[in-house]
Parts: sequence; C-alpha cells; structure tokens
Amino acid sequence: MLKRILVLDDNMDILEIVHEILSYEKFEVKSTSDSTNIIAIAEAYQPDLIILDYKLMDANGGDICRTIKSHPLMHQTPVIIFSAYLQRDVDLYSFGCDAVIAKPFDLNEFIDTINQCLLASS
Repeated sequence: MLKRILVLDDNMDILEIVHEILSYEKFEVKSTSDSTNIIAIAEAYQPDLIILDYKLMDANGGDICRTIKSHPLMHQTPVIIFSAYLQRDVDLYSFGCDAVIAKPFDLNEFIDTINQCLLASS
C-alpha cells in the first residue's frame, strides 16, 4: 500500500511540481492550496505525512502544524514545514514539526527527508 502524503502550498507551480515528484516516487499524493479547510481535508484523507508551506497568503504553516500536532487523531502524523522564507529569528521546529526543508530544495534531500520522517513514524 502506498504511503499517503498531503501537501499544502498556495503557490500552484510549487504544488504541481511537488505533486509530480511525489507521485513519481510512488507516493499517493493529495495537494491543496486550501489552508482554511486543511484540518478537515487531513481528517478525511488520513495522510501518513503532511507537508506544509510556512508562509501562506491567509494562514501560517506553523500554526497549522501546531493544530495538527494537538489533534487527537493526527498528533503522531509527521509534519514537514517547507519555506523559501527561512528566518533566523523564527525557529520552525518550535511549531512541533518533524523536519524543515528550505525552498528551493534539493530533490534528493527532499525525498530523503520524507522517507526518514515516514520511517521514524512507523
């Protein structure tokens, strides 16, 4: 059975690229730009891993990560935050994520990080 990954990003180009990469790597992928309904989407999809953009137009990936990590059904789901806006004054790990990936990302590092998070959670 394929591992399920939910990806949230408000940049459609990045969302499409990530979706294609993960599908090619044999993951089942659901991509969305809908940050307002992300918890409901995650509850319905039941992903094995969630990838969140940090800086969204109408939300904050860190806050979404905290919500996921405090959710009774999803608190153990690995969450990766990725962002082009890595700031030295913001510790993305403080939101409870399992990994951080900088955009633009190295393809091998991206897949390795996903696989490490999935392995650690199984």
